[in-house]
Amino acid sequence: MSTARLARIADQIQRELAELVRLEMRDPRVKLVTLTGVELSRDQSHAKVFFTTLGPAEDVAACIEGLSRAAGFLRVGLAHRLSTRTVPELHFEYDDSIERGVKLSRLIDEAVAPPPASPPPAPAPTRAPRRKRTAG
Repeated sequence: MSTARLARIADQIQRELAELVRLEMRDPRVKLVTLTGVELSRDQSHAKVFFTTLGPAEDVAACIEGLSRAAGFLRVGLAHRLSTRTVPELHFEYDDSIERGVKLSRLIDEAVAPPPASPPPAPAPTRAPRRKRTAG
């Protein structure tokens, strides 16, 4: 099967899953989730679904567990929405690429930024000019 067709199917799965998660999931562990990508196996039997969450980093494990528990429910929902012969088994993975990108961007900004300006040196004390004495 062509890679272009697999990419189109993966995009469709991502869109449909995002709608299912947003509208039909009631699990409190799964909140503020954004699906960032789907990798589909060549035989379309497995789909690796990447996601990020806006919650704290401690909630990621609970979110993975909630999504994994709902994989069957989401797969059935996909079966009703897709027109493919098979619906892939869903595997969820946290996508930390956005966080890494933000960290790298911050490091680049710090490296490129000009060094902090040091205070200018204090001016040397100046004396009043001497007057020339004239004879007379």
